[in-house]
Amino acid sequence: MLRFENVGLRYGLGAEVLRDLSFAIEPNSFQFLTGPSGAGKTSLLRLMFLALKPTRGLVRVFGRDILTLPPRELPGLRRRIGVVFQDFRLLDHMTTYENVALPLRVAGREESSYRAEVVELLGWVGLGERLDAFPSVLSGGEKQRAAIARALVAQPEMLLADEPTGNVDPQLARRILRLFVELHKSGTSVVIATHDIALMDLYDARRLVLHEGRLHVYE
Repeated sequence: MLRFENVGLRYGLGAEVLRDLSFAIEPNSFQFLTGPSGAGKTSLLRLMFLALKPTRGLVRVFGRDILTLPPRELPGLRRRIGVVFQDFRLLDHMTTYENVALPLRVAGREESSYRAEVVELLGWVGLGERLDAFPSVLSGGEKQRAAIARALVAQPEMLLADEPTGNVDPQLARRILRLFVELHKSGTSVVIATHDIALMDLYDARRLVLHEGRLHVYE
């Protein structure tokens, strides 16, 4: 599904922030990405989401080499990847329902073909009664769940989540983790970036540990 071979990344003329990364994300797999602050977790996620290209090395996503991929094909690959951003990125002028439905609308689907599934998904993440609420009146946990629902609505083959429990209490963090576990059981590959050791200990999963720009894999 995704393969890195000897990947390095630097910004501008600075030193490499990621060095010699070699690993693979298999179909229907579940893993945590962790490491100290500043280790490069967000940079690695951006490479995985195709928001960045590596300075060196090979990155293959769904069997395609992103360095030789025609630009017109990039959006199609990105649509197969769901992303939960650390800062939510909900649009303030849209309701919860509209924010979650946005990927389907952008893909050109008619609302009549997706309204029921969006409503069902919002119920699944506990926002069934907040469909018409705007982000300004949502709690941090509700915004987080709305962002997760938006990432899931297009049924991605791979989901990347950047600190998805960083703004919620421990009880809600466990509930959010269960959502990702259920998604994994349905066939999606899941990568959760987190520094919460207690949360990772709740689930026996592979760990990708970044330290000083290098990656160590613990099965």
